[in-house]
Amino acid sequence: MDSGAVNSAKDLANLQHEIGALAKRQGDLEDIVLEIMERLESAQARVVEMTARRDAAHSTAEAEARRDAATAEIDAEVAKVTRERETVAVVIPADLMKLYTKLRQSQGGVGAARLFQRRCEGCRVELSITDLREVRSAAPDTVVRCENCARILIRTSDSGL
Repeated sequence: MDSGAVNSAKDLANLQHEIGALAKRQGDLEDIVLEIMERLESAQARVVEMTARRDAAHSTAEAEARRDAATAEIDAEVAKVTRERETVAVVIPADLMKLYTKLRQSQGGVGAARLFQRRCEGCRVELSITDLREVRSAAPDTVVRCENCARILIRTSDSGL
């Protein structure tokens, strides 16, 4: 058109019209491409989000598996300790076992506590000099109780007597 090779005004008008239509079509196609690119970016962001959620779900499943394994281990240990307790409970006199059970129920599951360095490990209170003297003078097979929490005191070599 610019070279002047087209002599007919009608052909020139047709070419101008076609160039305008092609420019419009090119603009429409560019808009479609931009829209597709935006949708692609949105879809990629969604894929990243879903991948993160999937990984989190796998992580949750792994945590649940570890929890279940730990629970099974604890249950096995409880069963073992219960068997050991039953074995030991047979040789303890019935009246002492009854006292221990009563104290255990009233003291939150701990009926006897170790006397360690003049302190009851049940209530964490240090025994007075008078109480220590009484514990020291008691026979080894005598049941000695803490004056503060009433638990049975277990005397050991670390008791500080």
